Amino acid sequence: MPGRLDGRGTVVTGAGSGIGRATALRFAAEGAAVACFDRSETVEETAEAIRGAGGKAFSFMGNAGEEADVVALIDRAASEFGRLDAVFANAGISGGWKPMEELDAAFWLDLLTVNLVGPFLAIKHASPIMKAAGRGSIICTASVAGLRSGAGGIPYSASKAGVVNLVQTTANVLYGTGVRVNAICPGLIETGMTAPIYRMARERGTQEKIGQLNPLTRGGEPDEIAGAALFLASDDSSYVNGHALVVDGGLSSSHPVGQRRA
Repeated sequence: MPGRLDGRGTVVTGAGSGIGRATALRFAAEGAAVACFDRSETVEETAEAIRGAGGKAFSFMGNAGEEADVVALIDRAASEFGRLDAVFANAGISGGWKPMEELDAAFWLDLLTVNLVGPFLAIKHASPIMKAAGRGSIICTASVAGLRSGAGGIPYSASKAGVVNLVQTTANVLYGTGVRVNAICPGLIETGMTAPIYRMARERGTQEKIGQLNPLTRGGEPDEIAGAALFLASDDSSYVNGHALVVDGGLSSSHPVGQRRA
C-alpha cells in the first residue's frame, strides 16, 4: 500500500529530538525523503534511523534563525531530492519562565530569531521552489501559548502568537500559487523542552496531575503532533490553508487558569 508522502521531498527542522524527530520518522515511514535539520548533533541519529529502516534522509546541522543556514538546507534538499513538497519549520526554544523584570532585549531577540524569524525564513526560501511546481505545504510549529496566556513565558508566548499570524499572512501572500501555509499549536507534549515539568512532577509523585487542565486529563506525545504534521503535509489537507491546528487534548476549548500571584 503506498504511503501518503510517497516519492516526496521534505524538510523537518528541530529534527534532533522530540516533535521534530517523531515527524521526520513519520514522514519517512509514509514514503518521503527527509532532510533532517537541527543545531544538535543528535540530528544525525534521526537521519540514520530513517536510512536504517530503508528510507532516504540526510542530516544538516545549523541554526534555524540564520538565513544562510536555511538557504543551504533548502537548496540541498531540493537538489538531492529533485523536488520540495513539504517543509515543517518546527525548531524552537522555550526561554523558560523568567519574571518580566528579568527579561532584556537581547533575550527577546535570541528567542524571536529562532521561534519566529526561523519559520519566516523557511517560508521565504521554500515557497519559490513550491510556487514553480504549483503546489507545496509549509507547516510551522506555534503553540497554545500563542493563543492566550497561561501556557508559556512572555517572549515564548509572543513568538508563538507571531507564528500564528505569520501563517495567516503568508498564506495570503502566496495567493493563487498552490502553496499552503499552516501552523500546529501543540499543548503540553513530553519533549526535552518540557522535561523539567515532567521530572518535577515525578519527583513529587504528582505525575497523575500532568495535563489535568485538559478534558483528556493527560499530556501528549511527540508522535501525536507528528500525526498532525503528516495530515498537513499530505493531500488529506489539500483544502486547509492559513490555519492554526490546535492539538492540545482540549485545553484551549476552555479558559482554565491557576491562581494569580499578587
